[in-house]
Amino acid sequence: MAKPGAKRDGLNRVDLNLFVVFDTIYREKNLTRAADKLSLSQPAVSHALARLRENFDDPLFERAGKGVQPTPMAKAIVTRVRAALAELESAMAEGLAFDPAESDREFTIACRDAMESATLNKLMCRFQDIAPAVRLRSVRLSRRDMEAALANGRVDLAADVLLPVSDELRHRHVLSESLVVAMRRHHPLALTTWNLDAYVAADHILVSSRPEGPGVEDFALSRAGHNRNIRLRCQNYLSALQVISDTDMLLTLPETFAGYLLNPEKHVTRPLPVLSEPVDIHLYWHSKSERDPAIMWLRDQMLDLF
Repeated sequence: MAKPGAKRDGLNRVDLNLFVVFDTIYREKNLTRAADKLSLSQPAVSHALARLRENFDDPLFERAGKGVQPTPMAKAIVTRVRAALAELESAMAEGLAFDPAESDREFTIACRDAMESATLNKLMCRFQDIAPAVRLRSVRLSRRDMEAALANGRVDLAADVLLPVSDELRHRHVLSESLVVAMRRHHPLALTTWNLDAYVAADHILVSSRPEGPGVEDFALSRAGHNRNIRLRCQNYLSALQVISDTDMLLTLPETFAGYLLNPEKHVTRPLPVLSEPVDIHLYWHSKSERDPAIMWLRDQMLDLF
């Protein structure tokens, strides 16, 4: 007969994070994808699985093609493992009662230049009144890393274009951006006829965090049978604005962003002279964050800005 407390002693020897690894492998059916979801190396996931196998005295997952499939033991325990993880997260969330007026929590949001300019000033002005000690970090994140960063809590919210994401991520449309063309106030094209031929004939700046590839406007031009001469590719709009202030180059950018950044005494804008779909911006969060009242408060504050 097992001694009283034997099961509790067994639990004491198990790292509960191993069950998060178990659940992720079960969902992904592939160790590499599970590692990506968890933002861990594949050797780390393999080591965690080895520890689980030892604890359960069962392989839990066996190779199947390019992935793995659960054993009968894994199928037998998965429902209870998921229920236990949900209960733990719920218990933690209940212990995280959030009072913005008293909190000094630091939040992290991932967004790009345009969204940062459109939100940070408004958000911090609001925090000054209702959450004076709350801190905020705005970071740039590659799109391929967004879901993993939201899943592991490295990022609380993310704002980006509509992306293909798993059912674990929630998102809501917040903004539709039209594109405009910015130039210096005394640019020759500011004083003459503005049309597609003039736009295509000019030299352009493309702002992108990617090292190569077209911009949204280039797709629209291609559909119309045109292309443009990109003389400068850079990573942020402030650098691009300095360049167009002193040259005859053109900068295509979101209209809202242009309103925040451009100096009416130095710059003028013209509509993009080719039919282009608006750029839709979505706010993303992980489903498990819905049990964290602090992140939901921040989400609601951001949604309320638009």
